[in-house]
Amino acid sequence: MSAADPASSSRPRRARGARESLGSVVLGFESIIVFLGGLVVYGLRVLPDGIEPWWGIVGGSVLALLMVITAGLLRHAWAIAVGWALQVVVLLGGFLVPALVIVAIIFGGMWAYATIKGASLDARNARRAAPPEPSNGE
Repeated sequence: MSAADPASSSRPRRARGARESLGSVVLGFESIIVFLGGLVVYGLRVLPDGIEPWWGIVGGSVLALLMVITAGLLRHAWAIAVGWALQVVVLLGGFLVPALVIVAIIFGGMWAYATIKGASLDARNARRAAPPEPSNGE
């Protein structure tokens, strides 16, 4: 790389842990499914009387956008809790379209794995990267 190359002058990329990486993948793919679920709510016209069917598209779009935003903020501990709250919202969508319960179970399980196993992988990697503790004889 030459000195004029803009990539060489940029700061190094922040290291991401397993929990953050796995969680962002789950939320990214789930956002697509949630958007399509909003289209299903619109197409089936399952919203209560008095609520226009196009609100299904708006709700699915907003929820999908929140998932994408949360995926980008997973470096913060509070974003994990927001991710769990989004999983509950998808589960509640099962009252409108029962198939969303299956989506919530599948992606909720993947979210649980990403957050729980990812945290344990991060802890293991931190222990391996730490300098060894001196033994009693040293």
